[in-house]
Amino acid sequence: MTREPPGCRRVNSLMLYTFRSITSHRSFSRPERCATSSQDAFRAFHRDLDFVHKFMKPLLIGELAPEEPGQDHGKNSQITEDFRALRKTAEDMNLFKSNHLFFLLLLAHIIAMESIAWFTIFYFGNGWIPTVITAFVLATSQAQAGWLQHDYGHLSVYKKSTWNHFLHKFIIGHLKGASANWWNHRHFQHHAKPNIFHKDPDVNMLHVFVLGEWQPIEYGKKKLKYLPYNHQHEYFFLIGPPLLIPVYFQYQIIMTMIARRDWVDLAWAVSYYARFLLTYSPFYGILGAVLFLNFIRFLESHWFVWVTQMNHIVMEIDCEPYRDWFSSQLAATCNVEQSLFNDWFSGHLNFQIEHHLFPTMPRHNFHKVAPLVKSLCAKHGIKYQEKPLLRALQDIIRSLKKSGQLWLDAYLHK
Repeated sequence: MTREPPGCRRVNSLMLYTFRSITSHRSFSRPERCATSSQDAFRAFHRDLDFVHKFMKPLLIGELAPEEPGQDHGKNSQITEDFRALRKTAEDMNLFKSNHLFFLLLLAHIIAMESIAWFTIFYFGNGWIPTVITAFVLATSQAQAGWLQHDYGHLSVYKKSTWNHFLHKFIIGHLKGASANWWNHRHFQHHAKPNIFHKDPDVNMLHVFVLGEWQPIEYGKKKLKYLPYNHQHEYFFLIGPPLLIPVYFQYQIIMTMIARRDWVDLAWAVSYYARFLLTYSPFYGILGAVLFLNFIRFLESHWFVWVTQMNHIVMEIDCEPYRDWFSSQLAATCNVEQSLFNDWFSGHLNFQIEHHLFPTMPRHNFHKVAPLVKSLCAKHGIKYQEKPLLRALQDIIRSLKKSGQLWLDAYLHK
């Protein structure tokens, strides 16, 4: 990567929170009175701020003197104040209280699909038609388990973090064969700095794609051509959705658990693979079951990539703008229209704006807080993007094509 401009300098998030988020005891019990917008990010990720404060208090070194330069330039204090009032309203409306039956039914329908898949092979045999049908049922189950583990990972189901953590490990580990710690480490970086180069791992494309407007122009100016980026909207279909989960994620998860000696998560993952092989090896043999598993991953990967990218890759992707929390999330996220199918299909990530503003809010309440968010956007002239599902999926390709053309123009003429 080329030399970073001033706006791209890396900032240690822990240090940022140390100096700016823990400058007063009251900032945890009454975060709406805090002066810095980093407090909004801190509050967004934690349910029990008093508990967290016990661990953060020893890290308090001191406060910046009023005349010292900070990174708050360009931040709108009125937006920050209004957003905190909005959050207080959401809390008063009990929108952070979850419906446990809702999440229990989600888990039940995942287990039901797992059972239907096994019964299909058991009853109809391992021919091509039953195998393909079963693969689609299991891919659906895996996708829905992915959305459900996301809920528990964000602590949005139970008040006690311990229960959320346990169910998170069970679902992502035993039902999906992945790692909760790997997911947490990666996903919360994304939430803290969505679509920010060098800080959001989801926009680290390893030179395979160029995203947004700044990156393709920089690559073009420096004559970097790892791939023909002007065709990235075409080769996306070959190496994006088909390979992310069955190749890149699967390899990265396993290697991360081993490298970090995360034996607990590894044990959960092994329990998934053991269960899968014990279930389907009698029908396909060991090798056949492994191939069957990777075909399921292949199908799920398409689902996952299209849903997750329709809300982010089409938005602003750049270096650190140092905006207030509300504005930064709106710049990096967009919504897809609500419907029963869209809610289920995306695990309510069609409400990506509300999810990024309130990560610990149960997903079944996003539609209730959405009108409040829209009103705040209208008040401050901030664009609230919401589009139909098909257009959102098409916009992924449009954005890749646009970025590819920016790269080509810079590569040839700058």
